[in-house]
Amino acid sequence: MPVRSAALLLYRRRAEVEVWIAHMGGPFWARKDEGAWSLPKGLVESDDLGDELVAAQREFAEEIGTDAPDADYVPLGEFRGSGKTIVVFAAETEFEPDAVQSNTFELEWPPRSGRMQQFPEIDDARWFTVDEARTKLTKAQRPIADALVAHLAENTETH
Repeated sequence: MPVRSAALLLYRRRAEVEVWIAHMGGPFWARKDEGAWSLPKGLVESDDLGDELVAAQREFAEEIGTDAPDADYVPLGEFRGSGKTIVVFAAETEFEPDAVQSNTFELEWPPRSGRMQQFPEIDDARWFTVDEARTKLTKAQRPIADALVAHLAENTETH
């Protein structure tokens, strides 16, 4: 079965639409900015099949350290990239956590040193305009920002 991840894309309306994205943790991403940010996301486990929103909310809580906000989530679509499919749910919210406290992963660092170290999956998360997010997100996730803009335009025209 292909690898599936589930993600939340939080947005808010200011002078421009802003999205909540997270900087990937660990030594590989430490000094990178452009292309080093991601939606909070994680693998859809076999127990989650059929309810990927639950998986997205669980993964958000693990990576941000705060429960996903209570909001009206809508399916934004499925996006392919980096050998997996990301199922994305979007919601408008005024989310402002006190802190970002991600879960961690273990990695041999420096490589071939024999020393295992713990690193946060996410080392920063914050609001960016959609234009800023397009450059910060990984290349595979940039179409998600465009899908949000299209979704908002479509829903503005029908209301």
